[in-house]
Amino acid sequence: MSGIYVHIPFCKSKCAYCNFFSLASQSRIDDYVEALKEEIVARKDYLHGETIETIYFGGGTPSLLSMKHIEDILETLYKNFEIIAKPEITLEVNPDTIDKEKMFSLKKSGVNRISVGIQSFNDEDLKYLDRRHDSRHALQVLDDLHEVSFDKLTLDLIYGIPTLTEESWNKNLDIFFATGISHLSAYALTVEPKTILGQKIEKGLLQDIDEDTTIRHYEILIERSKENGFEHYEISNFAKSGFRSQHNSIYWKDIRYLGLGTSAHSYDGNSRQWNVSNLTRYINTDFNSGDYFEKEILSKEDKFNEYVMTSLRTSWGCDINKIASDYGTSYANHFLKNVKRHIECGIMINDNGNYILTDKGMLLADGIASEIFVD
Repeated sequence: MSGIYVHIPFCKSKCAYCNFFSLASQSRIDDYVEALKEEIVARKDYLHGETIETIYFGGGTPSLLSMKHIEDILETLYKNFEIIAKPEITLEVNPDTIDKEKMFSLKKSGVNRISVGIQSFNDEDLKYLDRRHDSRHALQVLDDLHEVSFDKLTLDLIYGIPTLTEESWNKNLDIFFATGISHLSAYALTVEPKTILGQKIEKGLLQDIDEDTTIRHYEILIERSKENGFEHYEISNFAKSGFRSQHNSIYWKDIRYLGLGTSAHSYDGNSRQWNVSNLTRYINTDFNSGDYFEKEILSKEDKFNEYVMTSLRTSWGCDINKIASDYGTSYANHFLKNVKRHIECGIMINDNGNYILTDKGMLLADGIASEIFVD
């Protein structure tokens, strides 16, 4: 099993908080898609013939692509990779870049999971985040998606926004659970220094985030998701039984994947590489050369640390038997020594050899993982 990620960097405008490589322009979409197709052909052997089970269009705003663009990319992928009969094909959309006609066309093309970047049903929050849509538009898009009957839908929400009160966060969750959508991705707002949001906060033009408020929002999220029958299967992801994101699970299960497009990351089990974050350079690339990406060969220590970091984010946790088998007894002993304190503090449990963070531990996941890393 492997997956393919396709990065689409184009947007109508740049959201204030966004730290991904994206451009508030659509002027070179045609050239970009042609370059993507060339990269697909050039990298058809990267995964060594492994079967592809998931394809994910992320961005940026992939829903800005025309149907011809999407169909051309999918056709090129099918020609160059062994893809299962019914792969999970996900496409991220913003409410202001999708209509019912395009939804029907996407479904016909084979796209079977739509991830909708709602972020909030509160217009004050959307204004703070510089989103282009409003709450009314968001609700209309969700109604249309239900009418088109997509197999699977994911809705994205953001918490910890300074304008988001505890009451309005609960209202956001009320609206989400009422939609009947079976997957929720909810992220804490983070402020990166080079983003528009970071610069405005630094200048005192916008209110900064409050850590205590963010923690309280997260506690409410966990509590409400359990009450509504959702599995908290990864720090930021919640799903009804059978509706997990198969593609995102690849990243947390140490499975190989190929990333295509500007800034896209790839992992082949032994190394990681990432493409250039420059549109012109990418479009003009000779993909038979190696000058459009950087590469890092992973040491045993790197692999162990990444396994700890990613698996602690999940509901299945770190498997001590896997650590002993893949990395050796010394790594297993190191792990057991360093998790003892967290178990005693009640922020981690040992479930038959699987070391899993509690709800409280999830709030501290990055710090806990760093304490377990091998230098």
